[in-house]
Amino acid sequence: MPDSEQSIHNGALVLYRGRPARVVRAGERVEIDLGSESQRVRAKDVVILHPGPLESLNELVPMPGDMHTAWEILAGSETTLEELAELAFGRSSPAGAWAAWQFVSDGLYFSGTPERIHVASAEELAARQSLRRGREAGERAWRDFLARAAQSGFEAGDERYLSDVEQLAWGKTDRSRVLRDLGRSETPENAHALLLAVGRWDETVNPHPRRLGLPLLPPDLPIPGLPDEERLDLTHLPAYAIDDEGNETPDDAISLEGERVWVHIADVAALVPPVSPLDVEARSRVETLHLPEGHIHLFPQEMTHVLGLGLQEISPALSFGIDLDLSGGITHVEVKPSWVRVSRLTYAQATEMMAQNPVLAGLERRMDLRRSRRIEAGAIDIDLPEVTIKVAETGEISIRPVLPLRGRQMVEEAMILAGEAVGVFAREHGVPLLFSVQEPPESVPPHETLSEMFAMRRVMRRSQYRVTPGAHHGLGLSHYTQATSPLRRYLDLVTHQQLRATLRGERPLDESELLERIGMVEALIPALRQAEQNSEKHWTLVYLRRQPDWVGEAILVDRRGALGTWLVPDLALEGRASAPATLELDSRLPVRVQGIDLPNLGFSFKIEW
Repeated sequence: MPDSEQSIHNGALVLYRGRPARVVRAGERVEIDLGSESQRVRAKDVVILHPGPLESLNELVPMPGDMHTAWEILAGSETTLEELAELAFGRSSPAGAWAAWQFVSDGLYFSGTPERIHVASAEELAARQSLRRGREAGERAWRDFLARAAQSGFEAGDERYLSDVEQLAWGKTDRSRVLRDLGRSETPENAHALLLAVGRWDETVNPHPRRLGLPLLPPDLPIPGLPDEERLDLTHLPAYAIDDEGNETPDDAISLEGERVWVHIADVAALVPPVSPLDVEARSRVETLHLPEGHIHLFPQEMTHVLGLGLQEISPALSFGIDLDLSGGITHVEVKPSWVRVSRLTYAQATEMMAQNPVLAGLERRMDLRRSRRIEAGAIDIDLPEVTIKVAETGEISIRPVLPLRGRQMVEEAMILAGEAVGVFAREHGVPLLFSVQEPPESVPPHETLSEMFAMRRVMRRSQYRVTPGAHHGLGLSHYTQATSPLRRYLDLVTHQQLRATLRGERPLDESELLERIGMVEALIPALRQAEQNSEKHWTLVYLRRQPDWVGEAILVDRRGALGTWLVPDLALEGRASAPATLELDSRLPVRVQGIDLPNLGFSFKIEW
């Protein structure tokens, strides 16, 4: 039966997008009646089922006939829609053609076009029936699974349906048939919630780093040996690597030689020159990813074993010798590859030893002088509560406050000193460097109380990396560069690469090369910070879920109308809750955390009035 424009007549039964239609007017554009509407379509967009005449689509009613007998007669052959309708219903009519075509569309006994219909053989029919039964069983199983999932149920074998849910929860796709069929928004958070509800995941699954596309394994690259070069022997000086308990990457140490302060840094650039495989890999990672459940290191773990200060009897370092005047100002800076003998201490141990250890006592006096100098220069000290969150291999979660120990303050000040000293050395020797610059806030309100420091944090501008020196107003320095953590921060490594190139008389990276590295870091840093912050909040909420009777102290640090922002120092957790107008800022009240929504990192405070 031809389907050309010339064969289409008024009253013909045609197929349009799977629907029956009656031709109202044939022509260059065919006007068709679809029952509920009329349309003008191209002739090539319709398929003729019967030439008509068809007065109304209401004539297409079910007809008595024997389609099975028709199949038996025609099995394994080919036929037309007209022939099939005559054989099954005794005559060819629009109603018979439509009824026959529905059988063809079903695809079990017949398949093809109105002009060329393939009639399944007995073997083909059996195979199709088996396949259909399998599909129907699969559809029933799918509906049963959805019913269970809607009620947070789960059975063995259901995991096969949850693959796309997991992929969505991990951030690897933005679609999930399961969530769509359950009538839920296809979001990573909803996927996470469903996986928790049905028991596929438990609370210990932290999806945030993976969702943000961050690597979750350290690099797998070979570590070269130390180059054969001259190093300054500083092993006669007591040197101390002072860190948090359990620190895995001791990359800085301090010592005192007369009036000279030495800051020793792990000599990563000795093994990682620019554009080497390790350099390229570190550039793609930017920093060590610090997670409560463990750190994803910037370099292979072997690097720390070789370069970590105090992990071997004698360690290689890049050492900064810094001379200070009586006011704490820098008068001279020396940079040398060195050998150092380092003792490892915790901040608490260093604090206890200061009174009896002349080196530590001397370092503390000088660092106190340095800090006073910076404060006088306008440094802004914001001391908000901090905690360390660690998840043991057993799954136990510990949350401990970061105490303002004298040992910690001394080391922090020494690292700031090193950052300023490197800038001095760079200026004197013409070394292109990356500087950390922070513009001043529009105003500096009081920041003595906790609520004032909370407000001060909001007005502080974000520090930026630049290739030209500029003031870092938060630190109270005219210039500052990060140079003390090359095992953990890529741009610190770049600083070391620049210094080492200068010391060897080689060409350092130029401004365009430095800007390229800044761009890569700034593109990736937001994901790193978000992963770290979300992970810390995730484990904090898990900690609270496990302790439903937990009660702590909350401090009112801000108010917006009837709601206040409350800070829980023991958890370093901020949340919103009611705050009467009569309640003063910095008021302290007992608090409970309730209504925890782990997938959305949500919770609510209940203030105990």
